[in-house]
Amino acid sequence: MKEEIESKLIDKNTKPTSMRILVYDFLSSQNAALSLSEIENHFENADRTTIYRTLKTFEEKGIVHSIQENTTTKYKLCHDDCDEKTHKDWHLHFYCKICKQTTCREDISFPDNMKTDFRIDEIRLFAKGICENCLESLQ
Repeated sequence: MKEEIESKLIDKNTKPTSMRILVYDFLSSQNAALSLSEIENHFENADRTTIYRTLKTFEEKGIVHSIQENTTTKYKLCHDDCDEKTHKDWHLHFYCKICKQTTCREDISFPDNMKTDFRIDEIRLFAKGICENCLESLQ
């Protein structure tokens, strides 16, 4: 697994340091987007600044996309076709008001193959509601 992560980072012109490998591995195991604090809590002995810089580098290189949720920024791994110029996270980011998780809803997306005379680098689609799991538990 470590070699696969190293290869992915190198493909994105990102030096595979130990912390970057750990953060990538952790994010790859998560279904929901996570805040800096949530990621930091997983790495008890890691420096907050190092984790923050790792996330910012990942965002600049097209490895993660950020989701602005009220006053908190959350991070989720991008698809392999994102790069330094264009994030292809053209899908809905959904925040559940009950379980407080933000998930990427790839089933609701903006078409990325539109014919235009301009270049779209990023689209931010965000919705709040109640996820299917929480709805089920309410019934």
